[in-house]
Amino acid sequence: MEAAKKEKISVDDEAVDKNIFKNCSNIAFYRRQKKQLSKKSTCRAVLDSVTTGKDSTSFQIINKATKIPLLAEVYGLEGNIFRLKINEESPLKPRYEVRDVLTSKLSTVRLISCSGDKGSLVLADGKGDLKFHVTADPFKVDLVSEEDIVMSVNSLGQLYFEHLQISPKQRATKENEDDASVDTSQENQNDMGLWEEKFGKFVDIKANGPASIGLDFSLHGFEHLYGIPQHAESHQLKNTGDGDAYRLYNLDVYGYKIHDKMGIYGSVPYLLAHKLGRTLGIFWLNASETLVEVNTEPTVEYTLTQMGSVAAKQKVRSRADVHWMSESGIIDVFLLMGPTPSDVFRQYSHLTGTQAMPPLFSLGYHQCRWNYEDEQDVKAVDAGFDEHDIPYDVMWLDIEHTEGKRYFTWDKKRFPNPKRMQELLRSKTRKLVVISDPHVKVDPDYSVYAKAKEQGFFVRNREGRDLEGVCWPGLCSYLDFTNPKVREWYSGLFAFPVYQGSTDILFIWNDMNEPSVFRGPELTMQKNAIHHGNWEHRELHNIYGFYQQMATAEGLIRRSKGKERPFVLTRSFFAGSQKYGAVWTGDNRSDWSYLKISIPMLLTLSVTGISFCGADVGGFIGNPEAELLVRWYQAGAYQPFFRGHATMKTKRREPWLFGEEHTRLIRDAIRERYALLPYWYSLFYRAHKTAEPIMRPLWVEFPNELETFGIEDEYMLGSALLVHPVTEPKAAVVDVFLPGSDEVWYDSKTFAHWEGACTVKIPVALDTIPVFQRGGSVVAVKTTVGKSTGWMTESPYGLRVALSSQGSAVGELYLDDGHSFQYCHQNQFLNRKFLFCSGVLINSCADERGRYPSKCVVEQILVLGLRKQPSSVTTHSSGEESSHSYLIICSCKHRHISREEMISPKADAMCLPEAQLTRAFWWSQAY
Repeated sequence: MEAAKKEKISVDDEAVDKNIFKNCSNIAFYRRQKKQLSKKSTCRAVLDSVTTGKDSTSFQIINKATKIPLLAEVYGLEGNIFRLKINEESPLKPRYEVRDVLTSKLSTVRLISCSGDKGSLVLADGKGDLKFHVTADPFKVDLVSEEDIVMSVNSLGQLYFEHLQISPKQRATKENEDDASVDTSQENQNDMGLWEEKFGKFVDIKANGPASIGLDFSLHGFEHLYGIPQHAESHQLKNTGDGDAYRLYNLDVYGYKIHDKMGIYGSVPYLLAHKLGRTLGIFWLNASETLVEVNTEPTVEYTLTQMGSVAAKQKVRSRADVHWMSESGIIDVFLLMGPTPSDVFRQYSHLTGTQAMPPLFSLGYHQCRWNYEDEQDVKAVDAGFDEHDIPYDVMWLDIEHTEGKRYFTWDKKRFPNPKRMQELLRSKTRKLVVISDPHVKVDPDYSVYAKAKEQGFFVRNREGRDLEGVCWPGLCSYLDFTNPKVREWYSGLFAFPVYQGSTDILFIWNDMNEPSVFRGPELTMQKNAIHHGNWEHRELHNIYGFYQQMATAEGLIRRSKGKERPFVLTRSFFAGSQKYGAVWTGDNRSDWSYLKISIPMLLTLSVTGISFCGADVGGFIGNPEAELLVRWYQAGAYQPFFRGHATMKTKRREPWLFGEEHTRLIRDAIRERYALLPYWYSLFYRAHKTAEPIMRPLWVEFPNELETFGIEDEYMLGSALLVHPVTEPKAAVVDVFLPGSDEVWYDSKTFAHWEGACTVKIPVALDTIPVFQRGGSVVAVKTTVGKSTGWMTESPYGLRVALSSQGSAVGELYLDDGHSFQYCHQNQFLNRKFLFCSGVLINSCADERGRYPSKCVVEQILVLGLRKQPSSVTTHSSGEESSHSYLIICSCKHRHISREEMISPKADAMCLPEAQLTRAFWWSQAY
């Protein structure tokens, strides 16, 4: 490692041969499980051992071959969730269980034991609608909803559990060897990687030996599965063959291959299944390397197995089998029973939390590059946006802004006065984001390194010394974020007196936190590195980046004394990362195929809880042609996290560098993003409160329309807007599917309308991205766009009212100060509801708890879909302290409308006196 101190580190250390990454055949625990399961050994539940506690029911499971008992625990959780935990009954030492992901508010529901057959156990929730049916021999679980089996556990007999053992060197007798659950002969060791596993030049020495687990789930009647990010793959999961499993193992893969199941930067071990009439979820809570096999088979046979009244009604339809395998830990799985998509989203959020409410500025456009050279470069780029009348909110600085890649420092030559630079941005209500990676340069004169080393805050190697690896600064040590004391200390580094040169407009980007270790096995940390609690890295690899983002978000909150919302972008993530900020798709390429794959990648993140997600506009690697760049800006403007980024070896690509016409098109795309900010912000509030995804696959909004289940080139933005980005070069026409036989769709640009349940051909000149507003919706917009979100605080609102086929529409607007926690601590917010019905638009209160003063007015109202040309438009308000405002559109000879007619008993919400309707109204032509 001494050579690394002198050797220059470059981007080439990331841009490596993909052969350094494993496939399934290189993964020992995968080979062991496939080999053992081929022998068809079975397990049985010992129902004589059933015990019922306050929160759970437990029983033994015995593998017929090894005779070693496992302990199964079944929990009922509020909201139609079952939890199944399986662990060794008497492990040699404790096995790792994931901490800090689950919310602290899990509420159990007492399960009632119902009468079952002699060889079965039936547990039901209090309502009796859901049943957990355990068959003893062979061990199997059926989850029954209203007498219909919707999911089975271990129906394929793939329960697998490697028991912890004494190492071969410590075994004293042959009897011990005979009792082991796996063969430890030298020949088998070399093939199966029991105590040592070789890959390339690396040898993984396993102190605890083999410890992998596995279990299968059969989803009856399901063919469409989604989730388990992150992969550069289709939104709908594909069938896997031997050696082709989806891999969940966080890795730094520069310019990752698309349409590939290899693991990249983040892992969420959570899968959703959807069919007509039901949605289910499986959350496999395990942070070690995990593989998931998927197989879907349609069948037409009938069930012959008798299970009381259930079997008589059960027809075997299509079936999806999902096989989970993890290298270590315990089986801890949550079965989310739905039945609707929104129910499953809510159930998952009860387990892992909802999307953090972001500060408003973070929903604007972000400008990033590796690297903006110095303060003058930042100043020039910032001025360029103003000169070309392009709004943006955040300037980003990559690793070169630091003193020799020492985080929390500034390069004194390039950035001699960082506070002055930030004050320039502040004067335009803009912000700065800087990078902070988990590796720390080995340098005794660097205070962050010296203090961390002194307190023992680094990950250790298997010999007990600080682990050292190579990353951007050269030789580095890695902070052990799994240690609560390390997280607390790290959070303190963001305090203004500690982080010299930082101000309250500086926010953070966590990169390289898979963790990335150049020249390490698969460019990451050795699995036998040691963390807090003496846990090996293999146990918790996928949660490492989660912990860094947690500590960073807490640090930004602490520096404001708990008053201000943080913004933290992370590259590595795990289940629950949504609680701490945003995620992006990593080091993509400037290629049309990467623009196209970004849509299903983001949809998958969205349905697995991470709503604040995006892809680098233009592609991080390479030089996009002007057409591709324009199309990417158009797509990015309709995706939650909107950032342009490029690596250091690419040409500069600020929006005004591609000619006047392309500058205009990019400007238009960004300005449309800013015009829609009220809608975006309202969607984020809904995601924060109710776990509704912001960017939604069509099947979420139209769960009973089979045609939507496989669509991934278009999506819903909330419930009101359908977006179909153009992802092919030189496209002149795109086919857009408009769902819903009872729906009406309006082109957001031309206002042309179509009925749903059809595919329409839409002309797409380079200035066009197909966006449609759903009939029956009201979308709030800003009628004027400023330099940044901060310039638009008091800008007037507009309402785009798109009428349904019944002539009605509904929508909401959420408003608060955009930056503090006062919305939740002091109820300082407004949540307005807009309802259009029978020619009357009512502005009322959606949440009476909220109070927030605003000087904004609604300046324009655009009504789409009026059947007749209006003859008059009038407004009414119930007074300065009232709860309603009305817009009345008459399509007949005008008559006086009495106060009694206006104030109907149903209109019982509060009005926004500070946001009265003005008399500037717009409507569509009649159709």
